[in-house]
Amino acid sequence: MHRTLFSAFAALAIATGASAQTHDQHGDASGDKPWSQADAYFDPAEMDAARAHAQGHSGDTPFAMVRFDRLEAQSSDGETVGVWDADAWYGGDINKVWLKTEGEYSFEENDLEEAEVQLLWSRAISRYFDLQTGVRYDFEPDGLAHAVLGVQGLAPYWFEVDGAAFLSEEGDLTASFEAEYELLLTNRLILQPRLAAGFSAQDIPERELGSGLTNLQAGLRLRYEFVREFAPYIGVEHSASFGRTADLIEAAGGEADETRFVIGIRTWY
Repeated sequence: MHRTLFSAFAALAIATGASAQTHDQHGDASGDKPWSQADAYFDPAEMDAARAHAQGHSGDTPFAMVRFDRLEAQSSDGETVGVWDADAWYGGDINKVWLKTEGEYSFEENDLEEAEVQLLWSRAISRYFDLQTGVRYDFEPDGLAHAVLGVQGLAPYWFEVDGAAFLSEEGDLTASFEAEYELLLTNRLILQPRLAAGFSAQDIPERELGSGLTNLQAGLRLRYEFVREFAPYIGVEHSASFGRTADLIEAAGGEADETRFVIGIRTWY
């Protein structure tokens, strides 16, 4: 009995010593080479290649998502318009293909006032941000194509941001920026502030745009998530135009400042 116990303790001591020696030779698992214990038994160069392969492919599993971030009716002074803001993507953690669309439909005029579609390639440039590039086409108001370069991601304190620059086929340079934040009042009741701004590098009279900061939208929406994929909401949004843009809008009979009440649905799958 004593001899058996002695043999077991001796084997344990030998194994502990061998483990310590391996640890000294190949580094700690928490160091620069994680999960490197296999290097003690296999060629380290081959193991480096195997680790790189596993890390490179584990992030390439494709997923897909379709989301209507805003599908709503906006009402002001007896006029109601329908607004949509939707996107879809397919890809992995590093590379994705994005499809984005926004638009506005006037129920009073029974006409589509604004409609655009973007087709983008998205590449992760950091843990929280993607670089996006591609094309945008405006079906309304004037059927115009643009080249797109932008960034999208999650800023500190969990602000969702999306900024892009657009170069039209006519040589006009514009830009947009959006930021959203979700404040959880409960697990299902969520307050969402939203800020959107537009910019133009030059006057574009045919599109009622002046140079500089063209417009600013500030909104607040309160939604209730019956399930995560379906949430009706109500809210309010104020839109203001500035400088030359405001002058062009008012000259065309529009309003440079407007507050609208909002009711809509946010859904995704």
